[in-house]
Amino acid sequence: MKNKGLLATAAHRTLGLAVTGLAIGAVAAMPVPALAAAKASAKMAAKPASVAYTGPFAKPSTLDMHAPDFAHIKDSDYQPALEAGIAIKRAEVAKIAANPAAPTFQNTVVALEESGQLLDRTNAIFGQLVSANTNPTLDAVDTAISPKLAGLNDEIHLNAKLFARIKAVHDSAAGKALTGEDAMLLQTTYDEFVHAGALLSPEKKTQLKALNQQLASLETEFSQKLTAGSAAAAVTFDSKDQLDGLGEADIAAAAQLAQEQGKPGKYVLALLNFTQQPALSKLTNRDSRRRVFEASINRTSNGGPNDTTAVVHKLAVLRAQKAALLGQPNYAAVQMYDGMVTSPEKAMAFMQGFVPALRATQDREAAELAAEAKLEGQSEPLAPWDWGYYAEKVRQKKYDLDEAQIKPYFDVYNVLENGVFYAANQTYGITFKRRTDLVGYEKSMRVYEVFDKDGKPLALFYFDPYARANKQGGAWMGNFVSQSYALGNKPVVFNTLNITPPAPGEEPLATWDDVTTMFHEFGHALNGMFGSQKYPSLSGANTARDFVEFPSQFNENFATVPQVLEHYAKNLKTGETIPPALLAKIKAAGKFNQGLTFGELTESAMLDMKWHMLTPAEAEASEPATFEAKALADMGLRTDLIPPRYRTTYFRHIWSGGYAAGYYAYMWTEMLAHDGWDWVEKNGGMTRANGDHIRASFLGQGHSKPYSVMFHDLTGHDPEIGPMLEARGLGSGTGGSGDGAK
Repeated sequence: MKNKGLLATAAHRTLGLAVTGLAIGAVAAMPVPALAAAKASAKMAAKPASVAYTGPFAKPSTLDMHAPDFAHIKDSDYQPALEAGIAIKRAEVAKIAANPAAPTFQNTVVALEESGQLLDRTNAIFGQLVSANTNPTLDAVDTAISPKLAGLNDEIHLNAKLFARIKAVHDSAAGKALTGEDAMLLQTTYDEFVHAGALLSPEKKTQLKALNQQLASLETEFSQKLTAGSAAAAVTFDSKDQLDGLGEADIAAAAQLAQEQGKPGKYVLALLNFTQQPALSKLTNRDSRRRVFEASINRTSNGGPNDTTAVVHKLAVLRAQKAALLGQPNYAAVQMYDGMVTSPEKAMAFMQGFVPALRATQDREAAELAAEAKLEGQSEPLAPWDWGYYAEKVRQKKYDLDEAQIKPYFDVYNVLENGVFYAANQTYGITFKRRTDLVGYEKSMRVYEVFDKDGKPLALFYFDPYARANKQGGAWMGNFVSQSYALGNKPVVFNTLNITPPAPGEEPLATWDDVTTMFHEFGHALNGMFGSQKYPSLSGANTARDFVEFPSQFNENFATVPQVLEHYAKNLKTGETIPPALLAKIKAAGKFNQGLTFGELTESAMLDMKWHMLTPAEAEASEPATFEAKALADMGLRTDLIPPRYRTTYFRHIWSGGYAAGYYAYMWTEMLAHDGWDWVEKNGGMTRANGDHIRASFLGQGHSKPYSVMFHDLTGHDPEIGPMLEARGLGSGTGGSGDGAK
């Protein structure tokens, strides 16, 4: 994701595999039940599992590329399949551990990699549904299954016989002689077991299992409370006048939502997953803005049934205890072992390097907005719910730019097919064909077959664009089927967004943020579709948190390439291409309001790291509201006017989305993306030759090579901060450095 809340993909390793989930908002994270459910989604079977289970998941789907057969899957099918999948995985792992033959790479490491295929193919679908189209039945299955998955994960990683075999291969001459993906799979598997507690004593392993069970249940509880709390916190207005400033389409959508909720004649504004809401930049009624803002920040901290405060506190304590049990100083150290940035101290130094210039920007912009508010007749001091409104006023004055001017040029499906797909075609040579014979889990979805530059089938792509009450906020990418040469699988990839659905009879229009999000998430999709690895756990988007957002943020740049924009930015009614003057305004306005856009991102990333650098005693003593208030005050930023993008109690990324101690990754990978795009611009721009180079260096390369090597293969140098600072308009002399950043 980027600094707007797009949900991107989170990479997690579990059950011996790396799995992706995704996820979302300009800086989003993979939705979390998807995390609990995506627990082993990296592989699909090429042959049926030999088990007693005979349900719809017993064999791979017979549809193209094993695409999910949503037309024939019922909610009641998931739990039996998951239960059977867990049992089969357990038996397969026990067989590997008890193998009387001497341990080898094939009979131990590869055998483990290829185990659990019934569980994988079920979870790949269930994880997405419980995140994007859930209901009470699916939530109940998630609650029941999550701790069982965590238990199975522990059984595998803490199996002394199994680890002894892995260690024997790792330490052997044959193991040390492995090269390429084989060597990477062996090393990542060994490291995964060690960091999961394989070297602990039997007593400590028992303690760790209990902690992991509790954590899995709490993460699921948090996610469900947040989804319900966000839906329940939607703001109801009695009259259209209270929504003055919103466009007619937005007002019609609010009336439609009220009707659906049994409130005819009223208007309901649903909440998106982050603190700031789109309506805050438009509503002229200050009290309406206040109500929306307060509903947003209090959605899960108001003492009601969806309050997550106690859950967050328990999670923080248990995570700190887990770190101590593993011999680590804090949970951040546990989480960061396999990334590009390997310690919380380095991540914090990287982020704190931005603070001086960012604080100066916030102060300057706050003064400018306060002056604008005074001109508008507001006597009260500037408040957090005023920032977006007056920022939009100043933006319009400076750039003569109004969202209402922009949206008619961005029909959702035109952006997708003539923008996102067109850029990929021109750069990588791939083509797309809509498949109306394949259906999604929701009627508004579209499915496309993707063909490689040689015309051969490459992947299937599922597109789920619109917000729903039963859908987690943000945006994300994931796989229904992960690419693997060993298993003979082509990738089946999905993008999930939360674009405001059109009112009945209206065309689906996107904001500029929506457009950017579409390009962003498709960068994740390309990373998955271009996967060309032998092993599923190393394929495509199965990478560390502080690398997985690099392809997605890199792909955002194509949205403003003139050749691409001219191809998709067409006025819905007139067919006119977006005028160059309007495009210039969009680009110029891109550096405006960095105090908010970069500020809320930085604050959230630092808040995440502060939570996960606590010792057990510190975590126990940290009441969430009090801890958050002090953490924000200590940042040296204008957190009084610009709250973090996610406050503690609705920070899904870190409490159930797999981004604990990893939210800094959005900033780190933004640096990689700007630096990588700088290379593109200096070497001819959007060309087929550059597309082949991008693909050969990092896009679709998965974790087949070290991350630093892939970046160096692209640019010829280590990461440099300059292009990011220029893009953000923060000037040169700011920004810290992490591992390898200059």
